[in-house]
Amino acid sequence: QVQLVESGGGLVQAGGSLRLSCAASGRIFSINVMGWYRQAPGKQRDLVAEIGSGGWANYADSVKGRFTISRDNARNTLYLQMNSLKPEDTAVYYCNFRTTTGLNSWGQGTQVTVSS
Repeated sequence: QVQLVESGGGLVQAGGSLRLSCAASGRIFSINVMGWYRQAPGKQRDLVAEIGSGGWANYADSVKGRFTISRDNARNTLYLQMNSLKPEDTAVYYCNFRTTTGLNSWGQGTQVTVSS
């Protein structure tokens, strides 16, 4: 199993920035995908961005050009730099780790609140 611990959430004004971090520990296979998902009250959990161990990345249309996902494989840490934040970005953000062998782990989530 893989344990994930997120940090970096908080309250920010619209137009501001935040950086989320996710530290992974446990059985971390070299070939994996890590991602950020978010869930607003009353809505489903949606993909924000994901990045493979080889460096490819995929973003939701709503965050393209504003958010940047990155990872430090040596430190098993995932990041999400969020710029030009909007009130609609308000949600609980979850870190995810998955492999082609079927391993799929979630963090506990970190709240991001953007005030208008």
